[in-house]
Amino acid sequence: MNTTRFASLLVLSAFGIAGAQQIPDKFYFQEGKIRVLILSGRNNHDWRDTTPHLRRVLDVAGKFDVRVTEEPSGLNSETLRPYDVLVVDYCGPRWGAQAEAAVEGFVRSGKGLVVVHASSYPFGDRLVLGEKMSNTGIRQPPWKAWAEMVGARWQEANEAKSIPKTGHGRRHVYDVKWKDPAHPVAAGLAPSFTTSDELYYSFILSAKIHVLATAFNAKEEGGSGADEPLIWTNAYGQGRIFQSALGHDVHAQMSQGFIDSFARGVEWAARSVVTIPANLSLSPKNNDAVRVLLVTGGHEHDASLYEMFEHQPDLRVFVDPHPAAFRSDMREKYDVVVLYDLNQDLTDLKRRNLRDFAEAGKGIVVLHHAIADYQDWEWWWKEVVGGKYLLKDDPAMGMKMSTYKHDIDLRLEPASKHPILKGITSAWMRDEAYKGMWRAANTQVLITTRHETSDEVLAWISPYEKSKVAFIQLGHDHQAHENPWYRCLVRNAIVWSAGRQP
Repeated sequence: MNTTRFASLLVLSAFGIAGAQQIPDKFYFQEGKIRVLILSGRNNHDWRDTTPHLRRVLDVAGKFDVRVTEEPSGLNSETLRPYDVLVVDYCGPRWGAQAEAAVEGFVRSGKGLVVVHASSYPFGDRLVLGEKMSNTGIRQPPWKAWAEMVGARWQEANEAKSIPKTGHGRRHVYDVKWKDPAHPVAAGLAPSFTTSDELYYSFILSAKIHVLATAFNAKEEGGSGADEPLIWTNAYGQGRIFQSALGHDVHAQMSQGFIDSFARGVEWAARSVVTIPANLSLSPKNNDAVRVLLVTGGHEHDASLYEMFEHQPDLRVFVDPHPAAFRSDMREKYDVVVLYDLNQDLTDLKRRNLRDFAEAGKGIVVLHHAIADYQDWEWWWKEVVGGKYLLKDDPAMGMKMSTYKHDIDLRLEPASKHPILKGITSAWMRDEAYKGMWRAANTQVLITTRHETSDEVLAWISPYEKSKVAFIQLGHDHQAHENPWYRCLVRNAIVWSAGRQP
């Protein structure tokens, strides 16, 4: 009997033979988090950038479990059932009777809806333009329930009745002021915030909406010369709607005021309360994050190196390249030094500072070409690192110059059990191979390969007893830097060298 198929049947039978769809939602969502579905995929704005940014804001807030669909027309009541709130980053054709009825029922039943910028007006009586804003399009009938949910609709100009067309003037910098600072979304925030964005005017607003924030729309910027509502709430059945006319592009969405109001607005729409603090950071750091000094210089490298250290809350990374590196005592400022340099010249002062750091028990991680550092400082390469890439023949050691070869497909194998290898499995990676290096006999081997252009051992723990020192030979360019396996290995090495558990 096929054991895999048998095991699958056992899993399904635990929840009912009727099918996998009967497995409880908790198996697919993070427990205790607000379930968010972002609707995107069409827009006369750059949804390919704004949608990932909106998701990032919600991810760093730590309260949400987020999904994205780029085809809202496929929605139905069953696909929406598990979610608490919909975030709409869409401005395009209507979704069809089934999807629209599902969204109406979702909100009416007491769920949340959040509308961002141009999403306020896609379904009115207007031309639907192509994504590149061509002058051609089709006119679609309005989705009346959408205007009821949003609490606003756009209007065409009517000169006879002195009705201006809804729109916006030039993008410019302006202040957004909270009109209801006691509302859960605004409570605890500064009275106003500054942004660079479009500023909409002349919406036809429902009398039921509750305006939270406005901005003065100066005539010299092509505006209305009046305070215009930009952020408001509304109700539809039992549901809560949070609408923000802000957020034209990622630049506008980087405003701290937008970040805070959007994340808090999503939480309010889903739960009617707000627990997200003010000044939400897009790169949050734990209070006890490992303080890392990253040293570069002496060897060109891809900028992807620095991306490896982004969005890691447990690492706080500072970069100080040569010739400035090690110019002062580092023991109180950093927990770990990560070397990605290729340097031979260190003054006596810099050598003393680096040695003091190592002898104080601080962590050291040596990456890639940094194995060739400080060739005439025997204490460094022989005792601390436990290895050396020879830049020239060394008759005294009886060794020839080490060699390298670019773009080698390496099969990588964990060689021992060690905290640095947590989550590390057998892997493949294209990288630069080194061959003919000297390595101390009593290193603890972490990673090996069997490629003929490479030494067998690619990563090790140094025998140096005063500090935790790890060497990883991999990491030449973006092919390594962008590899999740490599990123995990480097992060683990840094955390371990700081005396913590990865």
